[in-house]
Amino acid sequence: MSIAELEVMKGYIRLCDDGFKMGWHERNGGNFTYRMTANEVDACRPFFYPNREWTSIGITVGNLAGEYFISTGSGKFMRNIADNIDDTICIVEINREGNAYRIVWGLVHGGVPTSEFPSHLLNHSVKKVTTNNLYRIIYHAHTPNVIALTFVLPLTARDFSRVLWKSMTECPIVFPAGVGVVPWMIPGGTDIAIASSELMKEYDTIIWAHHGIFCSGPDFDTTFGLMHTIEKSAEIYIKALSCGQGIRQTITDDELRQVAKAFGVTLNEKFL
Repeated sequence: MSIAELEVMKGYIRLCDDGFKMGWHERNGGNFTYRMTANEVDACRPFFYPNREWTSIGITVGNLAGEYFISTGSGKFMRNIADNIDDTICIVEINREGNAYRIVWGLVHGGVPTSEFPSHLLNHSVKKVTTNNLYRIIYHAHTPNVIALTFVLPLTARDFSRVLWKSMTECPIVFPAGVGVVPWMIPGGTDIAIASSELMKEYDTIIWAHHGIFCSGPDFDTTFGLMHTIEKSAEIYIKALSCGQGIRQTITDDELRQVAKAFGVTLNEKFL
Protein backbone atom coordinates (compact mmCIF):
# COMPACT_ATOMS: atom_id res chain seq x y z
CA MET A 1 0.00 0.00 0.00
CA SER A 2 1.22 3.49 -0.84
CA ILE A 3 0.60 6.44 1.44
CA ALA A 4 -1.90 7.80 -1.12
CA GLU A 5 -4.13 4.76 -0.49
CA LEU A 6 -4.61 5.54 3.21
CA GLU A 7 -8.09 6.86 4.02
CA VAL A 8 -6.81 10.10 5.53
CA MET A 9 -4.81 10.86 2.39
CA LYS A 10 -7.70 10.00 0.10
CA GLY A 11 -9.95 12.42 2.00
CA TYR A 12 -7.32 15.15 1.95
CA ILE A 13 -6.64 14.73 -1.76
CA ARG A 14 -10.33 14.74 -2.64
CA LEU A 15 -10.95 18.05 -0.87
CA CYS A 16 -8.01 19.66 -2.70
CA ASP A 17 -9.24 18.33 -6.04
CA ASP A 18 -12.85 19.35 -5.39
CA GLY A 19 -11.76 22.88 -4.48
CA PHE A 20 -9.73 23.20 -7.68
CA LYS A 21 -12.62 21.95 -9.80
CA MET A 22 -14.88 24.57 -8.19
CA GLY A 23 -12.54 27.28 -9.51
CA TRP A 24 -11.33 28.34 -6.06
CA HIS A 25 -7.61 27.68 -6.56
CA GLU A 26 -6.08 29.54 -9.47
CA ARG A 27 -2.35 28.96 -9.88
CA ASN A 28 -0.99 28.32 -6.35
CA GLY A 29 -3.91 30.08 -4.63
CA GLY A 30 -5.32 28.73 -1.38
CA ASN A 31 -3.98 26.34 1.23
CA PHE A 32 -5.17 23.56 3.51
CA THR A 33 -3.97 21.97 6.75
CA TYR A 34 -5.34 18.95 8.60
CA ARG A 35 -4.49 17.99 12.20
CA MET A 36 -4.03 14.22 12.21
CA THR A 37 -5.35 11.72 14.73
CA ALA A 38 -2.94 9.39 16.53
CA ASN A 39 -4.18 6.41 14.46
CA GLU A 40 -3.63 8.31 11.22
CA VAL A 41 -0.09 9.24 12.27
CA ASP A 42 0.65 5.59 13.08
CA ALA A 43 -0.65 4.50 9.66
CA CYS A 44 1.61 7.04 7.92
CA ARG A 45 4.67 6.51 10.12
CA PRO A 46 6.26 3.77 7.94
CA PHE A 47 6.63 6.40 5.20
CA PHE A 48 8.28 9.05 7.43
CA TYR A 49 11.78 10.42 6.80
CA PRO A 50 14.35 9.92 9.57
CA ASN A 51 16.01 12.75 11.50
CA ARG A 52 14.96 15.87 9.62
CA GLU A 53 16.01 19.29 10.92
CA TRP A 54 13.65 21.53 12.90
CA THR A 55 12.58 24.94 11.54
CA SER A 56 11.27 27.81 13.66
CA ILE A 57 7.57 28.57 13.19
CA GLY A 58 7.97 32.16 14.37
CA ILE A 59 5.20 31.74 16.94
CA THR A 60 4.57 29.39 19.84
CA VAL A 61 1.49 27.15 19.87
CA GLY A 62 1.95 25.18 23.06
CA ASN A 63 -1.27 23.16 22.84
CA LEU A 64 -0.18 21.81 19.43
CA ALA A 65 3.13 20.44 20.73
CA GLY A 66 3.73 16.95 19.35
CA GLU A 67 0.89 17.20 16.83
CA TYR A 68 1.18 16.21 13.18
CA PHE A 69 -0.37 18.11 10.25
CA ILE A 70 -0.89 17.43 6.59
CA SER A 71 -0.23 20.67 4.72
CA THR A 72 -0.16 21.93 1.17
CA GLY A 73 3.26 23.13 0.10
CA SER A 74 4.09 26.80 -0.41
CA GLY A 75 3.88 27.69 -4.09
CA LYS A 76 2.31 24.37 -5.04
CA PHE A 77 -0.74 24.14 -7.31
CA MET A 78 -3.92 22.47 -6.04
CA ARG A 79 -4.57 21.12 -9.55
CA ASN A 80 -1.43 18.95 -9.27
CA ILE A 81 -2.09 17.39 -5.87
CA ALA A 82 -4.26 14.46 -7.01
CA ASP A 83 -1.60 13.32 -9.50
CA ASN A 84 1.57 14.11 -7.55
CA ILE A 85 1.12 14.19 -3.78
CA ASP A 86 4.79 13.46 -3.00
CA ASP A 87 5.86 16.83 -4.42
CA THR A 88 2.86 19.02 -3.52
CA ILE A 89 1.93 18.26 0.10
CA CYS A 90 3.72 17.26 3.27
CA ILE A 91 3.28 15.87 6.76
CA VAL A 92 4.70 18.17 9.42
CA GLU A 93 5.56 17.41 13.06
CA ILE A 94 5.46 20.13 15.74
CA ASN A 95 8.18 19.94 18.40
CA ARG A 96 7.67 19.55 22.15
CA GLU A 97 7.90 23.30 22.77
CA GLY A 98 5.36 24.17 20.08
CA ASN A 99 7.71 26.65 18.39
CA ALA A 100 9.29 24.63 15.56
CA TYR A 101 8.32 22.11 12.91
CA ARG A 102 9.96 19.52 10.69
CA ILE A 103 8.76 17.84 7.52
CA VAL A 104 8.52 14.08 8.07
CA TRP A 105 7.08 13.19 4.66
CA GLY A 106 6.43 14.79 1.26
CA LEU A 107 7.80 17.73 -0.77
CA VAL A 108 10.35 15.34 -2.24
CA HIS A 109 11.89 18.02 -4.44
CA GLY A 110 12.18 20.49 -1.60
CA GLY A 111 9.95 23.18 -0.23
CA VAL A 112 8.12 24.25 2.90
CA PRO A 113 4.53 24.13 4.17
CA THR A 114 2.12 26.83 3.02
CA SER A 115 3.35 30.38 3.55
CA GLU A 116 0.32 30.89 5.81
CA PHE A 117 1.35 28.02 8.09
CA PRO A 118 1.64 30.29 11.18
CA SER A 119 -1.91 31.58 10.53
CA HIS A 120 -3.16 28.04 10.23
CA LEU A 121 -1.47 26.93 13.44
CA LEU A 122 -2.80 29.87 15.48
CA ASN A 123 -6.30 29.04 14.31
CA HIS A 124 -5.85 25.31 14.90
CA SER A 125 -4.74 26.20 18.42
CA VAL A 126 -7.91 28.24 19.01
CA LYS A 127 -10.24 25.63 17.52
CA LYS A 128 -8.64 22.80 19.47
CA VAL A 129 -9.61 24.63 22.66
CA THR A 130 -13.01 26.04 21.69
CA THR A 131 -14.30 22.78 20.17
CA ASN A 132 -12.85 20.46 22.82
CA ASN A 133 -10.41 18.88 20.35
CA LEU A 134 -13.11 18.25 17.72
CA TYR A 135 -12.06 20.55 14.85
CA ARG A 136 -9.10 19.41 12.75
CA ILE A 137 -9.22 21.43 9.54
CA ILE A 138 -8.23 24.92 8.45
CA TYR A 139 -9.01 25.53 4.77
CA HIS A 140 -8.42 28.69 2.75
CA ALA A 141 -9.73 29.26 -0.78
CA HIS A 142 -10.20 32.14 -3.20
CA THR A 143 -13.97 31.94 -3.63
CA PRO A 144 -14.87 34.50 -6.34
CA ASN A 145 -18.42 35.44 -5.33
CA VAL A 146 -17.52 36.05 -1.69
CA ILE A 147 -14.52 38.09 -2.81
CA ALA A 148 -16.83 40.14 -5.05
CA LEU A 149 -19.12 40.88 -2.10
CA THR A 150 -16.19 42.34 -0.16
CA PHE A 151 -16.15 45.19 -2.69
CA VAL A 152 -19.81 46.13 -2.22
CA LEU A 153 -20.90 45.19 1.31
CA PRO A 154 -19.75 46.93 4.50
CA LEU A 155 -16.92 44.86 5.95
CA THR A 156 -18.77 43.80 9.11
CA ALA A 157 -19.77 40.40 10.42
CA ARG A 158 -23.37 41.56 10.76
CA ASP A 159 -23.73 42.75 7.16
CA PHE A 160 -22.17 39.63 5.65
CA SER A 161 -23.97 37.19 7.94
CA ARG A 162 -27.38 38.73 7.21
CA VAL A 163 -26.89 38.75 3.43
CA LEU A 164 -25.66 35.16 3.39
CA TRP A 165 -28.39 33.87 5.74
CA LYS A 166 -31.13 35.59 3.75
CA SER A 167 -29.94 34.47 0.31
CA MET A 168 -30.50 30.73 0.83
CA THR A 169 -32.67 29.01 3.44
CA GLU A 170 -30.02 26.41 4.26
CA CYS A 171 -27.50 29.00 5.43
CA PRO A 172 -28.73 29.76 8.98
CA ILE A 173 -28.71 25.99 9.60
CA VAL A 174 -25.18 25.47 8.28
CA PHE A 175 -23.52 28.47 9.98
CA PRO A 176 -25.87 29.79 12.70
CA ALA A 177 -23.11 31.81 14.39
CA GLY A 178 -22.62 33.82 11.18
CA VAL A 179 -19.28 34.71 9.64
CA GLY A 180 -16.45 36.95 10.78
CA VAL A 181 -14.81 39.54 8.54
CA VAL A 182 -11.19 40.69 8.48
CA PRO A 183 -10.34 43.89 6.55
CA TRP A 184 -7.66 43.67 3.91
CA MET A 185 -4.28 42.67 5.32
CA ILE A 186 -1.06 41.32 3.85
CA PRO A 187 -1.50 37.53 3.44
CA GLY A 188 0.80 35.29 5.43
CA GLY A 189 1.67 37.99 7.96
CA THR A 190 1.37 38.11 11.73
CA ASP A 191 -1.43 40.69 11.74
CA ILE A 192 -3.84 38.62 9.67
CA ALA A 193 -2.98 35.50 11.68
CA ILE A 194 -3.82 37.20 14.99
CA ALA A 195 -6.95 38.92 13.65
CA SER A 196 -8.27 35.65 12.25
CA SER A 197 -7.54 33.62 15.38
CA GLU A 198 -9.42 36.15 17.51
CA LEU A 199 -12.49 35.83 15.29
CA MET A 200 -12.17 32.03 15.17
CA LYS A 201 -13.08 32.02 18.85
CA GLU A 202 -16.61 32.95 17.75
CA TYR A 203 -16.96 31.84 14.12
CA ASP A 204 -16.07 28.83 11.97
CA THR A 205 -15.67 31.00 8.89
CA ILE A 206 -13.65 34.17 8.40
CA ILE A 207 -13.97 36.25 5.25
CA TRP A 208 -10.74 37.95 4.25
CA ALA A 209 -11.58 41.15 2.36
CA HIS A 210 -10.62 41.05 -1.34
CA HIS A 211 -8.94 37.69 -0.74
CA GLY A 212 -11.24 34.77 0.08
CA ILE A 213 -12.56 32.49 2.82
CA PHE A 214 -10.70 30.97 5.78
CA CYS A 215 -12.75 28.27 7.49
CA SER A 216 -12.53 25.45 10.01
CA GLY A 217 -14.36 22.22 10.65
CA PRO A 218 -14.16 18.74 12.19
CA ASP A 219 -13.75 16.71 8.98
CA PHE A 220 -13.27 16.99 5.23
CA ASP A 221 -16.94 16.84 4.17
CA THR A 222 -18.25 19.27 6.78
CA THR A 223 -15.55 21.86 6.08
CA PHE A 224 -15.86 21.69 2.32
CA GLY A 225 -19.65 21.82 2.63
CA LEU A 226 -19.44 24.93 4.81
CA MET A 227 -17.31 26.78 2.28
CA HIS A 228 -19.44 25.57 -0.64
CA THR A 229 -22.65 26.75 1.06
CA ILE A 230 -21.29 30.24 1.78
CA GLU A 231 -19.89 30.69 -1.72
CA LYS A 232 -23.15 29.50 -3.30
CA SER A 233 -25.19 31.90 -1.18
CA ALA A 234 -22.93 34.78 -2.25
CA GLU A 235 -23.40 33.76 -5.88
CA ILE A 236 -27.20 33.77 -5.51
CA TYR A 237 -27.15 37.26 -3.98
CA ILE A 238 -24.93 38.61 -6.74
CA LYS A 239 -27.14 37.06 -9.43
CA ALA A 240 -30.24 38.57 -7.83
CA LEU A 241 -28.63 42.03 -7.75
CA SER A 242 -27.48 41.69 -11.35
CA CYS A 243 -31.10 41.47 -12.54
CA GLY A 244 -31.16 45.24 -12.05
CA GLN A 245 -34.40 45.48 -10.07
CA GLY A 246 -32.95 45.43 -6.57
CA ILE A 247 -33.95 42.92 -3.90
CA ARG A 248 -37.77 42.88 -3.80
CA GLN A 249 -38.27 40.18 -1.17
CA THR A 250 -36.10 38.05 1.05
CA ILE A 251 -36.21 35.83 4.14
CA THR A 252 -37.30 37.95 7.11
CA ASP A 253 -35.66 37.93 10.53
CA ASP A 254 -38.68 36.15 12.02
CA GLU A 255 -38.49 33.52 9.28
CA LEU A 256 -34.81 33.01 10.08
CA ARG A 257 -35.83 32.36 13.69
CA GLN A 258 -38.46 29.87 12.49
CA VAL A 259 -35.84 27.97 10.49
CA ALA A 260 -33.49 27.89 13.47
CA LYS A 261 -36.23 26.57 15.75
CA ALA A 262 -37.30 23.90 13.25
CA PHE A 263 -33.74 22.59 12.87
CA GLY A 264 -32.63 22.98 16.48
CA VAL A 265 -29.87 25.54 15.96
CA THR A 266 -29.19 28.77 17.85
CA LEU A 267 -28.83 31.83 15.64
CA ASN A 268 -26.54 34.69 16.57
CA GLU A 269 -29.24 37.09 17.77
CA LYS A 270 -26.97 40.15 17.62
CA PHE A 271 -27.28 39.96 13.82
CA LEU A 272 -31.11 40.00 13.85
